Amino acid sequence: MRAISGRPGVALLVALLAVPAGGAFAQQQVNPSDGPITVNGQVPAEAAPMTAGPDVKGIISARSGDRMQVTAADGSNTVVTINDATRIKASNGLFGGGSGKLGAESLLNGLPVTIKTWQTAGGLVANQISFRNNDLKTAVMIRNGTNQRFDEQAAATEALRGRMGDIDKYNIKSTTNVYFDTGKAVLSAKAKDDLCATASAAEGINNALMLVVGYTDSTGSDDFNQTLSEKRAAGVMNYLQQACHWKPYRMLTPTGMAKADPVASNDTPEGKAQNRRVSVNILVSKGLDGL
Repeated sequence: MRAISGRPGVALLVALLAVPAGGAFAQQQVNPSDGPITVNGQVPAEAAPMTAGPDVKGIISARSGDRMQVTAADGSNTVVTINDATRIKASNGLFGGGSGKLGAESLLNGLPVTIKTWQTAGGLVANQISFRNNDLKTAVMIRNGTNQRFDEQAAATEALRGRMGDIDKYNIKSTTNVYFDTGKAVLSAKAKDDLCATASAAEGINNALMLVVGYTDSTGSDDFNQTLSEKRAAGVMNYLQQACHWKPYRMLTPTGMAKADPVASNDTPEGKAQNRRVSVNILVSKGLDGL
């Protein structure tokens, strides 16, 4: 882009206003003379120092403009900026964001991704984003409000938005509990094995959905326990989707119930250990059960 003016100050202002929103990756080369001012879109390393940032892995949970939030298996959220230099890598190849084949519009909520980042003064910037084609197809189906198994099934479409208040619409086929240490939301090796075994068993149940509910014992404040129960439920949900390959469209919204509904007394260490759990319920809509 080129702006020319007889007054250098005016020309510089026009050039600055013309810089794109992703300005962290734009270079301004200003001729100190009274001649033209040129704004280029490439950044030499010395103009915008960056260091390698952490790898970010999780599910896209929010998008706003050029910013994307990714929720990890432990429930933590990371915000990453996307720009024209971000490479998007699908399982069958690598495409630049501006190639017209696969761009930032493919980064949909619910899509599991792995992101390589740069650390800048303004935060993390995505260098490369990768995901599997099958996961993208699933995210597209969620966005469109349909899926291959439940197309034209009104009850199952409702289930995509279901919460605990709708539990009476489903038959519970089985419940698996996984347990946690006090104040923690980290999955044990046994819990991981149990979750994938549950997902494998659920694959054999026609029209099965999962409802994940997190709980705590009575230790800690109400606010702390509510947050902790939600993190536990989110961690289990993410693991089921990412490691056990349970499809997102076959999962109801996870819920945190804090210390409500204990299965044992909180007056003993043994009882508290049983209450620090996440319940994975295998459900089938009553309208589809037996189909």
